[in-house]
Amino acid sequence: MFWPGMGDPAKRKKTIRFLIMTAIIGISVAVASTAVQQYLNIDNPLKVCINDRETPYRISATLELYVDNQKADIPARIGFEEGGCQRTLYTLSDDGTIYAEWEKEYPFEIGHFLWTWDFPLRDMEQSKSRILVNGQESEQFINSPLIDGYHYRAEFTSKQYDESEDTDFMPPDV
Repeated sequence: MFWPGMGDPAKRKKTIRFLIMTAIIGISVAVASTAVQQYLNIDNPLKVCINDRETPYRISATLELYVDNQKADIPARIGFEEGGCQRTLYTLSDDGTIYAEWEKEYPFEIGHFLWTWDFPLRDMEQSKSRILVNGQESEQFINSPLIDGYHYRAEFTSKQYDESEDTDFMPPDV
């Protein structure tokens, strides 16, 4: 089978040169983009490891999580990766206590913790979900600031949740 531009030796040479130049340009753009992203995120507290940093700013708060009216567990060791990297937002145990550390004061939010955890927020119906801060519903939803000593309650409703299953017409205790 003859590919276009490969039958004539002169065209073949030009085609191969073009493909090699395109590959070189593509690879150099990818490497440059990666280097720029790493440089720009060198001091982004949401993307760096804090193992080798001095972090005097420390806060902690508690979070209760409910998904589809069922209490969900918040696992221990969120924010700790296999390679030994500790993120700025983390949990030590499964009691719902969230810790945040950084070099200076930073406006951490509940959404930052959910992002660190890889919580499936896209699978939730945001119009039916809410965040309570010390018992009061927050208008900022996942952008609610994480404040030292506060208690947060996140109530999410998944997109697949069928609310009719919560209501039945049977009398109580039957």
